[in-house]
Amino acid sequence: MTTQLRRERHGISSLKVHLVCVTKYRRSVFTPESLELIEKSFKEVAKKMDFQILEFNGESDHIHALIEYPPKLSISQIVNALKGVSSRRYGQAGYPKPYGKDALWSPSYFVSSVGGAPIEVLKHYIREQEKPSF
Repeated sequence: MTTQLRRERHGISSLKVHLVCVTKYRRSVFTPESLELIEKSFKEVAKKMDFQILEFNGESDHIHALIEYPPKLSISQIVNALKGVSSRRYGQAGYPKPYGKDALWSPSYFVSSVGGAPIEVLKHYIREQEKPSF
């Protein structure tokens, strides 16, 4: 398996996260068409902010996204932009929001880093580094 690295002026990175966002009150509001709209708005935000949506899918009350991003962005910046733009576009398209509220999304989210070596392998690698001998 080859890992694509993000090469920038002063660094190389491989940062990927699994993001899960749920609707307000976990209400079932998404249809296949509205999920397409959410995915499209996520990809537009990603292009503007210079990160990538590697995978996207969802069910009636939540979405999953696999995101690759540069170290200059924080996860909270990414999530706030994704949720804000997608909620606005969702409402503009005339889709119903949970209980008629202004917000589409719950304020919380789940995110987990993915990829790379398992934590035990990294710990072992760091422990076994040669100490300087001068």
